[in-house]
Amino acid sequence: MLYVVLFFTFFSLFLYVLLGGADFGAGIVELFSSRGNRKLTRDTIYRVMGPIWEANHIWLIILIVILWIAFPSYFNIIIIYLHVPLTLVLLGITIRGVAFIFRHYDAVVDRSQVWYNRLFRIGSFITPVFLGMSFGTLVSGKIILTTDYSQIGFADIFLFPWLNVFTLLTGLFYAALCAFLASTLLIGETTGEVRKIYSRKSAIFTITLVLIGGAVLAYGYFTNMVFVKDFLQNTLSLAAIALSAILLLPLWQSIKKQYSMRTRILAGIQVLLVIFAAVNTHFPNLIITSTSELDLLAGAAPDSVIRVLGISLIIGGAVILPGLFHLMKSFNMIYPKKDLHQ
Repeated sequence: MLYVVLFFTFFSLFLYVLLGGADFGAGIVELFSSRGNRKLTRDTIYRVMGPIWEANHIWLIILIVILWIAFPSYFNIIIIYLHVPLTLVLLGITIRGVAFIFRHYDAVVDRSQVWYNRLFRIGSFITPVFLGMSFGTLVSGKIILTTDYSQIGFADIFLFPWLNVFTLLTGLFYAALCAFLASTLLIGETTGEVRKIYSRKSAIFTITLVLIGGAVLAYGYFTNMVFVKDFLQNTLSLAAIALSAILLLPLWQSIKKQYSMRTRILAGIQVLLVIFAAVNTHFPNLIITSTSELDLLAGAAPDSVIRVLGISLIIGGAVILPGLFHLMKSFNMIYPKKDLHQ
């Protein structure tokens, strides 16, 4: 049953990176749109974001609950040593959620709309950045595990491990991935000239994503980071990235020709390959501290707990997945694709 729990753990991670990424990326696409296209982007986002932004946090909640129950030692480390960036993540989610609602349902159209738009864009950008920085911290080898807080300063324990060049690059990498996913999604939800706009944006964010990803590996290599060194020596991880690079060609062609479904599938495969490469590099030692590597499975809950959790996840998955599919299908039926220039 442990493997069932592991499957749902990484499945939830994959779906949150994918769907949550498309959600956050919508605001990033709007942030980096020209002034002339911002209203167009805002209207498009409002029309197509519904099923994504309402449902994607389910996967984050499932992931948190699984870590809390099945892998408490990992959960404690993440919550304690990353409480600052994770608090900023929650703040960003709250800000963008409130701004998204009020900029569409506020009965008074005045100067406040400008602030709603700004807060939505800023929240959409900083949230994935801090999420990416949190992941980068877990594999950076800079976390200092200690219970004697009097001997080590607050900043050394709770700030410097996630405030550095490597974690900033991983944060920007995830933000770029979010923008890429959102622009790819919007290709299939628009037509005509509007589709061409998002096709160009998707191509730009693809290039940005590749460049930042290269910067992450280069910085980690030249600073002798354990995770990056091991990544470059792991055959399966390198094979996954090589396949991802090969698939960039058909992805680029799909974007250029504005194929919506093929582009989405290829984008999803890209995300899956990146996650696989990252996890496979050090599994089950997914947290690297300043003194050791922590085994995810060694800190697992007792078998009785894992068994009950696994059964619950199977039953819950059988209920949630069809409901999510129906939600997205129904939303697309209510809001058919259209060219907003018409």
